[in-house]
Amino acid sequence: MQSANETRRPHWLKVDLTGKGAFYSVRQLVDVQNLHTVCQSARCPNIGECWAKKTATFMILGDNCSRNCTFCAISHGALEAVDPDEPRRVAEAVKSLDLRYAVVTSVTRDDLPDGGAGAFARTIAAIRTANPGCRIEVLIPDFAGSKEALMTLLAQNPDVLNHNLETVEELYPRVRPQADYHRSLDLLDSARRHGARTKSGLMLGVGESRDQLIKTLRDLRNIDCQIITLGQYLPPSRHHLPVERFVEPAEFAELRRLGLEMGFPHVESGPLVRSSYHAEEAADSAN
Repeated sequence: MQSANETRRPHWLKVDLTGKGAFYSVRQLVDVQNLHTVCQSARCPNIGECWAKKTATFMILGDNCSRNCTFCAISHGALEAVDPDEPRRVAEAVKSLDLRYAVVTSVTRDDLPDGGAGAFARTIAAIRTANPGCRIEVLIPDFAGSKEALMTLLAQNPDVLNHNLETVEELYPRVRPQADYHRSLDLLDSARRHGARTKSGLMLGVGESRDQLIKTLRDLRNIDCQIITLGQYLPPSRHHLPVERFVEPAEFAELRRLGLEMGFPHVESGPLVRSSYHAEEAADSAN
């Protein structure tokens, strides 16, 4: 375990961001279709690996968020009008990449009456029309707790519904001040009760205790969450929430073992794990 105040990242967090394989073709396609990806907006450390494999997480509804979580790299400027053509462009990108598994996420849009659920539903439908057989995972905001919005999305039967808790309940006021821990748990519970395969993720190293982390994992297991991702929090800049500690790979491995013992069908746990990392493999193993 490393000290909270160390500024240099440990060697296990160093990654090769050099573009390889299909990296540049994915970047060109994203630019040509005028699309946003969370890979870029959230400064994901796995962008080189994932884009080289022709996988990307498409981010709909603009690249500015209506919330201001202290850990997040996504900007908080003027919110864009909903683009009615965006679902088609995402579907075309998925087809051009010949994806078997597509991940769609969005910024939080508290300004929209349905929180953006309709845009998710239209995007799922467009992908399925253009790409029969392609499986779809959605990484969604909390829709301000609206059950109606959640049902709008679930009507399109995404293959995996992901909603990240991000951190333990005790840290929500500092990490996710506009969110609510129990509202997020309730969303995942409702989705599971309606037959969705559910997924959630936590970032470690923001000040959580081990007991708090274990309680959070138990909360997720109690609502039959199927897939869990655990990764190291890395501040996007010095203006964001500071990292409290660097969690060693051995601890991530131990947490994976613990999660499997709790009954999670799949646990993706490692320093560089992010929500959509190895998403297709996780969905397969959670069947």
